[in-house]
Amino acid sequence: RVQLVESGGGSVQAGGSLRVSCEASGLEFSSACMRWFRQVPGKAREKVAEIYTGGGRPSNYADSVKGRFTVSHDVAKSTLFLQMNSLKPEDTAMYLCAADDRFEGCHDPTPPPYWGQGTQVTVSS
Repeated sequence: RVQLVESGGGSVQAGGSLRVSCEASGLEFSSACMRWFRQVPGKAREKVAEIYTGGGRPSNYADSVKGRFTVSHDVAKSTLFLQMNSLKPEDTAMYLCAADDRFEGCHDPTPPPYWGQGTQVTVSS
């Protein structure tokens, strides 16, 4: 059974930094498309960052976070990270980790099959 558990959220002032983590189990983490999304009540879920853990393709980011957020992973720990710098109040959201271990999962337009419960990030002005 696949499990994704996020951690590391919290409250920070604008301009600050946070790193959120997502520990995965039950899937082949070394060849999965891993994504970070964020969700604000009443708004559409936004894909923030994406990385293929098998390598060979660049990570990609939402325009709203480019240059401020960095996605990375540790295969030995089956953990995905999102380093968030220069945080803004509009970054306030629930941050969710999602995994797709289907063939060419990063190119599949359908939603990822596995999701975590999320970790809340709150940025105050």
